[in-house]
Amino acid sequence: MSDKIIKSKADQSASLLEGNLSDANLSDNHFIGITTLPLPAAYLRRLPHWVTHYNKANLSQDLLAGVIVGILVIPQSLGYAMLSGLPPVYGLYSAIVPVLVYAWIGASSVNAVGPVAITAIMTAQALQPYNELPPMHYAIMASFLALITGALLWLASVFRLGWITQFISRGVTAGFISGAAILILVGQIKYVTGIAISGNSLLENVETFLFHRRELHVPTLMVGVAAFTVLIINRYYLKTWLKPLLAAKVIEVITRMLPLAVLAIGIIASQVGNFADMGIRTVADVPSGLPHFVLPFYQISPVELINLLPAAGLMALIAFVSSNSVASSFARQRNEPYDANLELKGLGFANIAGAFFQSFTIVGGFSRTAVNVDAGAQSPLASMLSVLVMALVLLFFSQTLEPLPYAILGAIIMSVIISMIDVQTLKQALRYDKLDALAFGVALTGVLLFGLNVGLVAGLLASFAGLIWQTSHPHIAIVGQIGDTGHFRNVARHAVTQFEDLLIIRIDESLFYGNAQSVLQFIEQAIASHSQTKNLVLMLSAVNHIDLTAQDMLINLNQNLAAQAITLHFSEVKGPVMDVIEKTDVIQKLTGKVFLSTQQAVKQLT
Repeated sequence: MSDKIIKSKADQSASLLEGNLSDANLSDNHFIGITTLPLPAAYLRRLPHWVTHYNKANLSQDLLAGVIVGILVIPQSLGYAMLSGLPPVYGLYSAIVPVLVYAWIGASSVNAVGPVAITAIMTAQALQPYNELPPMHYAIMASFLALITGALLWLASVFRLGWITQFISRGVTAGFISGAAILILVGQIKYVTGIAISGNSLLENVETFLFHRRELHVPTLMVGVAAFTVLIINRYYLKTWLKPLLAAKVIEVITRMLPLAVLAIGIIASQVGNFADMGIRTVADVPSGLPHFVLPFYQISPVELINLLPAAGLMALIAFVSSNSVASSFARQRNEPYDANLELKGLGFANIAGAFFQSFTIVGGFSRTAVNVDAGAQSPLASMLSVLVMALVLLFFSQTLEPLPYAILGAIIMSVIISMIDVQTLKQALRYDKLDALAFGVALTGVLLFGLNVGLVAGLLASFAGLIWQTSHPHIAIVGQIGDTGHFRNVARHAVTQFEDLLIIRIDESLFYGNAQSVLQFIEQAIASHSQTKNLVLMLSAVNHIDLTAQDMLINLNQNLAAQAITLHFSEVKGPVMDVIEKTDVIQKLTGKVFLSTQQAVKQLT
């Protein structure tokens, strides 16, 4: 919902509150708390629409969803912080202030923002040159990266660039995410085996794995494999196995809670078995307390800012594509208004504010949002309540996490990330859209061989190249009349009537410098194969624009056809196109006529 709509709604609420509302009006609206208080209009206008119009009937559902999401995303939040190169506790930090800010500003009522795998690994790759920094300085760099990313997202909202996502094809997005998922999978091997692995590409990871393979730590491997096996069974098989035995709702609760159970069992086993003494790496030190205020630009030089800008730009792009796809999808399902520019603003301010409270870059995650919706969330209040759960964990249970083995966190990430390898989209693209399949392949290969940034840029370039190729080779057809109707169809597909000295060609693309020559070649070949032609009608019903190069092509075509005693005509020219060409030589020197319909042309020319 746009700012303008939000403000107008708030104004309406304010005017209602300032008047004397009757008891009947209050009972009809079912509003909770805030809408029944005599707040000044100036304050009311600053509140989100969902607050001023909160339906108290949704409170129990939001409470339950907030608690469930707050508990279930703890393992993922810890793991994604580790994936970004930060201590696990930063995953919880990143699920507090940014979530509150997005709930206040964001476009979606149910989009659950927080740390996710893609931005975590992009953070790790962007900050790889700074791996040797002290942990606190590295954390400042991660927050600074979130600050830049948030600022870029906010600027995009100011310039209303929400439309930009339509230029990123599904193939590029799926290929990029699939490549990133594979890199994440490979990168987690170090946590479940104890083998030191590093690198921005698959080759670098494999090279370091082979070099350090003798460092394999068997106890760590046993813990990691055991956790991974249980989590994979839970994700892909447990529902089927339990279906004949238990009710669907019970199965859903079991499968949702099992990752948390694995986390708890791992902590208990680590304490009882003294995993740390066995050489199994554990989280060890988890500071208690809420995230504190930091200056994310502290000790950041202008050179580091310049170095991080490209990575921040790509992160902002991916963050918006990811969050926008999730938020818009659920908005459509729930028949709710959605504004992509407001989503940009919400993500931007969430990351900016989070950067001052020890957060790394956050976005809207599909798995988080799906859990939020499945748990019954009706408004952003559910997300705000999940923050309360995170805060309670940090205040009272942080030391409980200290015996947690990194192998279990690695296994959790690996089990989640497998589903992000989008084989289905690749299969569909190979079957129905070869250009999108090419973009998928280029993005995937680029990510695996050269890293995330190069892979994304390569995929985008491949997608744009495919778009240019497609528009430079438009579909053009020789058409004929179906019976005595006004319908004209491709002679290669339908049984149609053709005329001995009249040739009708339909152009199914706008005419511009990139395809003018291709169109001319098709027309010349068609004329050569229809030697009896005296009149050529170009059917322009699908042409939305004719640029200068295409105009020159049509003018020259008209002259060349006249030299062959062939008259050129146009039919079904759209009004905006005619407005452009009517005073040019395309029309002024046309040897034939411009017909309102192709049927009219046939009647007059045959």
